[in-house]
Amino acid sequence: MPDQSQVAAVVQGREVADFPELAPEAARGSVRRVTVTGEDVLHRRNRDVPAEMLGGEELHRLIDDMFVTMYAAEGVGLAANQVGVDLRLFVYDCPDDDGVRHVGHVINPVLDERDPEDVVVVEGEGCLSVPGPHAELGRAEHATVRGVDRDGGEVVLRGSGYFARCLQHETDHTLGRLYIDRLSARERKRVLKKMDEMSHDVFARREERAAELEREFAG
Repeated sequence: MPDQSQVAAVVQGREVADFPELAPEAARGSVRRVTVTGEDVLHRRNRDVPAEMLGGEELHRLIDDMFVTMYAAEGVGLAANQVGVDLRLFVYDCPDDDGVRHVGHVINPVLDERDPEDVVVVEGEGCLSVPGPHAELGRAEHATVRGVDRDGGEVVLRGSGYFARCLQHETDHTLGRLYIDRLSARERKRVLKKMDEMSHDVFARREERAAELEREFAG
């Protein structure tokens, strides 16, 4: 009988037969604080990761920290500006609508233009930097993001459904856009009010989850 802690996944856009429940990067990382809407780094285009950082320890450590922070916050994607770092990259561990798990990171992501014939799907969307509430938002059914990995290798990520939404959402972050910036003024106000009501409990749950992960990795 197969080990249930192992699951099939698409890692860095490539299929793998087995993959652990949590990406290996997380065990090497430290949980960082997640920024909240209103902080400057979330609301401007971030800097491209320079070539001299590729392959370096600083970038590798940042990606490790982003993975474990994403898991502690129980998210499916996390951009560098969400841990206060002014660089264009994100990590993800997200299923598509067919249940296929996609895991990896992309640096200096560029989202392909939407095919005019592609369907726009309206579904609930949330954000770790808008802790708590969700809102209905239209996103393209399919998305392709191109960039490089932490060592400079080419990365091409193609997604549909929920994973396509994740790719669009996280690329938006690197350009200084939150999902609430795409809402009507009235809906944005509603979401922010709900965030104020919910954020305390969300932060408490994140602290609990961070402690659980620390114990798990220490064991």
